[in-house]
Amino acid sequence: MAIGDQFPVIMILAPMFGAILVILLGIRYPKQSLPVTLVTMGLSLFAAVMTCVRVLNEGVQTYLLSGWERLPERLGGLSVGIEYRIDAFNGIVLVVIMAVAFLNAIYSKVRVARELPDKVSQFYFLYLLLVAGLAGMTITNDAFNLYVLLEISSLTSYALIAIGSKRAALSAFNYVIMGTIGASFYLLGVGYLYIKTGTLNMTDIQSFMTTTSQLDSPSIQVAFMLIVIGLWVKMAFFPLHGWMPNAYAYAPTATGSLMAPLVTKVMIYIMIRMMITVFGVDYVFSTLNWTDVVVNLSAVAIVAGSFFALSRSDLRKMLTYLIVAEVGYMVGGAWMANYDGMVGAIYHIVSDAMMTLCLFFAIGIIITRTGEHRLVAFRGLFRKMPKTMIGFTVGAFSMIGLPPTCGFFSKWYLVSGGIEAGQWAYVGALIFSSLVNAVIFFRLIEMAYFHGAHAHGEPVDDGDHHHRLGHDPDATPEDVEDRVPRSMMVPLYVAAASLIVIGLFNRVITGWIGQALQALNLAGGPN
Repeated sequence: MAIGDQFPVIMILAPMFGAILVILLGIRYPKQSLPVTLVTMGLSLFAAVMTCVRVLNEGVQTYLLSGWERLPERLGGLSVGIEYRIDAFNGIVLVVIMAVAFLNAIYSKVRVARELPDKVSQFYFLYLLLVAGLAGMTITNDAFNLYVLLEISSLTSYALIAIGSKRAALSAFNYVIMGTIGASFYLLGVGYLYIKTGTLNMTDIQSFMTTTSQLDSPSIQVAFMLIVIGLWVKMAFFPLHGWMPNAYAYAPTATGSLMAPLVTKVMIYIMIRMMITVFGVDYVFSTLNWTDVVVNLSAVAIVAGSFFALSRSDLRKMLTYLIVAEVGYMVGGAWMANYDGMVGAIYHIVSDAMMTLCLFFAIGIIITRTGEHRLVAFRGLFRKMPKTMIGFTVGAFSMIGLPPTCGFFSKWYLVSGGIEAGQWAYVGALIFSSLVNAVIFFRLIEMAYFHGAHAHGEPVDDGDHHHRLGHDPDATPEDVEDRVPRSMMVPLYVAAASLIVIGLFNRVITGWIGQALQALNLAGGPN
């Protein structure tokens, strides 16, 4: 068997074994934790890219763990082992996960050493396990294995947040409560499916339900409701978002910049995968006919998230509420019941992951340099930190939806899907959210360019950053950097450049997504 055939499992095993090596080395050599993490993530990123290339050239790639084959037809023909399945849809998501994790590992060097000096090896141990869990959830074709990987990523997420300040620990506790409820709902739904079908393979579940005419069963509807509600809790879909703003805002810098771009987006991917692979589009959009209800809930989520973001003065909380609105974008697009909406939702998973990464990088650098976590940190920053502000501006333009950034094209597809479906409340909410984003980010850019720095509670150029009005030691670093390290600036540049590249190549990416959706019989097709 060629080494390329092993790439799907290498992507999961590499960070798992890397985590073990980190914790063993960390006992005596904590400084080796980051190099091991970078090597591990580099290997996983390479494997993800090569697997995605094989998918685009050869079609769907499958990997049967331990070589378990399907049962003979006389025994039902169902899968008995765990299968990994990579197509153009999750292949793209997988590359995004690995790229974000690799860039964030580079970015984390200085902040982890400053914020968690005695817990460096523990941080990177949890970091690698979280990445392994997210990647495994993306490519597994087994509903229960997905739950196991979901719990791996959840437990490591709780610890990565709680490892920070006292306020972060309390936020992590709230996350534990909500996350456990969400995971329990998902597991109950999978239990119903297993009772009705006798298999946990996602593809086999749909085939079995279709051939045995069980899609009309009330048990299947209950299973779908439980799974979707559990995933909505995990993705912070309004009004189930209460755990997220404090968790991401008070977490260590490198934790927030990893979880914010990835966790919600992976959960949205899983929701779409469940809709497509497990239950089927005919059942979701025709039999259930929940489209209007869910899309209207998404419109409410978009408006609410935008209002909350507009009212916040804390930079990271502002960004987390924008994520709440972005979740509404993607859920609404996925439930639009047409091609443009689904393509827009999937493309927005990619673009929003990179937008959020870019903005969290920029905000982390600004807080690191100024020690200020409020909006006033932006006063005079174009003179003080011009390179950082360029990266921030690109991320802000993409969040607003200005061409040629990827945010413009993903919103174009989402708006097109909404117009085609006649979902005017959703279209109006999306346009309203874009206008709110423009107000938020142009205000910050105006403060950075036209306003001078002040001495009372706001960043100044004389290096006296320690005496500020409203200083919160639980929400901001205790010390600041005199100069932004290159290990933080380079990932910001790469993230900002990726927003333009993903936008310029939007036709190529949406074409790949269209290939993955060919069998769905959605309205329309590749343009």
